[in-house]
Amino acid sequence: MISVTSKSIDYAGKNLVSCGCSSNANTVRSYAARVNSKVWGRRGGHGAANFVCCKSRTIQCRVSTMKTAEPTVNGGTHAIQGIPTGLDLKSYSETPISPSKLFEVVADDLQTLNKNLQSIVGAENPVLMSAAEQIFSAGGKRMRPALVFLVSRATAELLGLKDLTVKHRRLAEIIEMIHTASLIHDDVLDESDLRRGKETVHQMFGTRVAVLAGDFMFAQSSWYLANLENIEVIKLISQVIKDFASGEIKQASSLFDCDVELDEYLIKSYYKTASLIAASTKGAAIFSGADRNITEKMFEYGKNLGLSFQVVDDILDFTQSAEQLGKPAGTDLAKGNLTAPVIFALEKEPKLRDIIESEFSETSSLDEAIKLVKSCGGIERAQELAKEKADLAIQSLQCLPPSIFRLALEDMVAYNLQRIA
Repeated sequence: MISVTSKSIDYAGKNLVSCGCSSNANTVRSYAARVNSKVWGRRGGHGAANFVCCKSRTIQCRVSTMKTAEPTVNGGTHAIQGIPTGLDLKSYSETPISPSKLFEVVADDLQTLNKNLQSIVGAENPVLMSAAEQIFSAGGKRMRPALVFLVSRATAELLGLKDLTVKHRRLAEIIEMIHTASLIHDDVLDESDLRRGKETVHQMFGTRVAVLAGDFMFAQSSWYLANLENIEVIKLISQVIKDFASGEIKQASSLFDCDVELDEYLIKSYYKTASLIAASTKGAAIFSGADRNITEKMFEYGKNLGLSFQVVDDILDFTQSAEQLGKPAGTDLAKGNLTAPVIFALEKEPKLRDIIESEFSETSSLDEAIKLVKSCGGIERAQELAKEKADLAIQSLQCLPPSIFRLALEDMVAYNLQRIA
């Protein structure tokens, strides 16, 4: 079994697993009102959902469990382990979860972040700012900084902090800068023309400017990171930047390799996606002053949420249209990047191997490969993998007291699964 901690990766098996808010007062009250507007019955006994009174508020917040599946304020469910083994994702939530509603409790925090990012990135070079703005404005949901704020506020409540610190906010800005820099470089390496339906930075400004813009943002984020003067967080985030490079190297060295195994795919996915999310959530807990048990649980939450997100993204590459994806469907497969659906399908269909190893030399062979992935159960098994990681993420949140921020963290997991429902 592969065990990932914030310090090391034990690569030896098939599964990447391991065993007061003043600035948002109005939004919090609005969110709390919706919590109270839902009516859940009080039930006793083990595994039942109960009402508890949050210490810092007079609202009632439901304690989520792993045995029942009830609707949340965002229309999702917390108890995603209650989804049937067959993974009928459409059955566990009747109403789609809205990302805008999901982050409503930290909307003020995100608004401040957006203003700060412009001043931080654009202060020195207008050309680099123009390049960065192209991707900042490309429709991103600011998921990673939102997770920083949600974990910061959830753990701050646990420690009795009345509001976020300057370091919490700076961490969120650093995380978004690192994420943006990685996207700019990814698009150059992948030769992608579109990002969320918009032209990529290198398409608009050229490869040279794109590479320099990404480098600048990595360097700028590193400077701000050093100024946080917390050696544990500095090591944590520095490892993420190293992981990005490791992930790209792993991917480049295994293109069109039909012998790639699931554990290799998960390691690569951790490096490229989950590492940053895990560092974001753990770093937020560290700046709240949480103990090691809590910070490690937040790392596990971010890691497994990140892995689940990557698997879902890889599923959508086969199931959504180019218009929905903002790029051509089947892009990863066309470039030889074999993701979870393909790896699972290869176990059942020898013909798929022949097509991939030919590097799609024949006309319409890519379309045939996509059809084989869908018909051989690759999508369904990848859905099960995404749910498995989602379950682990939910389990890691049980250490937090009930609050609207924990509810939002749980709903983030459900929202991800809804993308493939």
